[in-house]
Amino acid sequence: MTIQAKICSAEAVKLYDIKMENATIIRKVARDIFVGGNTLEHFGFSDSKYYNLVRNLVEEFRLLFIDWISGFNPKHYIVDSWGLFNPPGISSDYIQTDDELDFLDEDE
Repeated sequence: MTIQAKICSAEAVKLYDIKMENATIIRKVARDIFVGGNTLEHFGFSDSKYYNLVRNLVEEFRLLFIDWISGFNPKHYIVDSWGLFNPPGISSDYIQTDDELDFLDEDE
């Protein structure tokens, strides 16, 4: 459910940092799903061998995810003062000019 909600959230906004924040949560949840089979095996669930099907689907999703995030426009950003979700080359203390924020008036 989280993956679906975060994909919708990322698609609903224009800002690069918000898209990347949602993408990070998606990655975390997908990785949790991927390693979840180890827990099933550890606790002795008899059908845990079928969890490889889930892992294969997560791997397919990962490839689609890479293509999806490559479409995020790094020019549509507001500086993240935490420095975590800024586009490459933009530091947390970067001062944006009004010209750099012109995208806020654009229609998608």
